[in-house]
Amino acid sequence: MKNKIKTVKAINTSSQQGFTLIELVIVVVILGFLAVTAIPKFIDLTEQAKQANIEGMAGGFATGVSLVRAQWEAEGRPTANNINRVDYDGTYFVLTTPTATSPASIREGYPTGINTSNSTGENMNDNRCLELWNGIYQQPPTITNSVADLNNSALNFDYLVDTDGNLCVFYLKETLDRNAAGNFLNPAGNQLIGNNFTYNSANSSVVVNIKN
Repeated sequence: MKNKIKTVKAINTSSQQGFTLIELVIVVVILGFLAVTAIPKFIDLTEQAKQANIEGMAGGFATGVSLVRAQWEAEGRPTANNINRVDYDGTYFVLTTPTATSPASIREGYPTGINTSNSTGENMNDNRCLELWNGIYQQPPTITNSVADLNNSALNFDYLVDTDGNLCVFYLKETLDRNAAGNFLNPAGNQLIGNNFTYNSANSSVVVNIKN
């Protein structure tokens, strides 16, 4: 019986070639082109998402304010100790109650918080704005009135509330200014800082402000 001899052909390594310099240059140029065109679009989409976020929150807040007043009207404008008040989904909201000495611009029936001492909406503060946020939204997003909380990595807040006069100012955290260390800075109620919306309980107006 004849032995079968298998011959193994050596691989011709000289036939294997890598990228030529021209091919590498072309690849780098293509990647550079993609970076130049794609990154700005990605950044723009991120900014649009932040804008849509605060606009959506403002729309939900305005709807909630309207529902609170609608319920008050539907229940025959209930009061407690001569102050407009209504139970909205388990939260007893104090509503604007104009007095003989309050400004004529105050319209009655809009939520100011749960504190009866602020029935005209002329003495808004961070706590009253927080009461509105947590009472109007059915599942309120996380919010704080402390910038220190935003800079605490152990805490997780998405929004900051502050006041500007009698306006509640609700900021989207990720659009606030930062210092060189990356910490969020206190906007101090400035509506020109970050994406935010304001609420004026005197007339129920909700206004969106987008950072330029």
